[in-house]
Amino acid sequence: MIAFVLKRLPAAVAVVAFATAAFAQDFPKRPVTMIVPFAAGGTSDVIARTVAEQMGIALGQTIVIENVAGAGGSTALARASRAEPDGYTIAIGNAGTNAATYTIYPKLPFTPDSFVPIAMVAKTFGIIAVRKDFPAKDLKEFIAYAKANPGKINLGHAGVGSSNYLICKSFVTAAGIDATLVGYRGAAPALTDAIGGQIDGVCDAAASVSQSINEKLAGGLVVGSTVRLATLPDLPTSAEAGLPEFEAQGWNGLFAPKGTPPAVIAKLNAAARTAVEADAVKKRFADLSTVAPDPDEHTPEVLQKLVTRDVEKYRKMLADDAK
Repeated sequence: MIAFVLKRLPAAVAVVAFATAAFAQDFPKRPVTMIVPFAAGGTSDVIARTVAEQMGIALGQTIVIENVAGAGGSTALARASRAEPDGYTIAIGNAGTNAATYTIYPKLPFTPDSFVPIAMVAKTFGIIAVRKDFPAKDLKEFIAYAKANPGKINLGHAGVGSSNYLICKSFVTAAGIDATLVGYRGAAPALTDAIGGQIDGVCDAAASVSQSINEKLAGGLVVGSTVRLATLPDLPTSAEAGLPEFEAQGWNGLFAPKGTPPAVIAKLNAAARTAVEADAVKKRFADLSTVAPDPDEHTPEVLQKLVTRDVEKYRKMLADDAK
């Protein structure tokens, strides 16, 4: 009986392989859901919608955006990790949701191995902005004010573990200030409260906050980049502002649940590559001070290396934040 089963095994494997290949060839037959771990209007949401539209064209199917906010993105990633691994549910993530979160929330129902990387789709730049009537008008004045008023300044972010939270942590550490970090269910509501004066400022990505700064609804202090942004030519880099230790260059990538067939991942990767090379995405990214990955950065392997690197990086930085 055992010999019979062993003889039959190669045939069974061949059948499964054939079925998987056939499934991948027909993929997708219906709309694909892309889970965004934050409220609508924030950086991840804007990037997701921009990329999803062009990916849908490449795949010949609509990609539906589903915003699942909460716990710095962990609620969404838990949902994505439980999805059927067939390519019809994917998620957009960043260094916060897919790396830092494992230190901040060590009891999560998922691990880095719960996901298969598809592709990096964007590189982002962090900005510190304040309400338009804040007493300090530049970074030097802001730091002086913060040190004279320890614990009294509050900066909004998209939730503990989000990329915006990491911008906040990097900034207050580099500046050596004591500020209260206020978590929201996304970058958009945090920025809304900063504009309305409910909080002093935000740690945000250029994609979300550039327009508000240009429209004088908020005041930009610094961008954590080595070069100035075309959309904010007057905003100094961290080195120019006297705080070179502040670095805030991040990434956004697409992930699928573990077990998603490699052939399906390859199709999604190809669609994502086509999307970021589209003129419409390039223009939108330029407006958002967001950069598409270089051609050699667009592989699943590159995204996996980013996750592995940042898991270790934030394990050291955020050890005190573990819950």
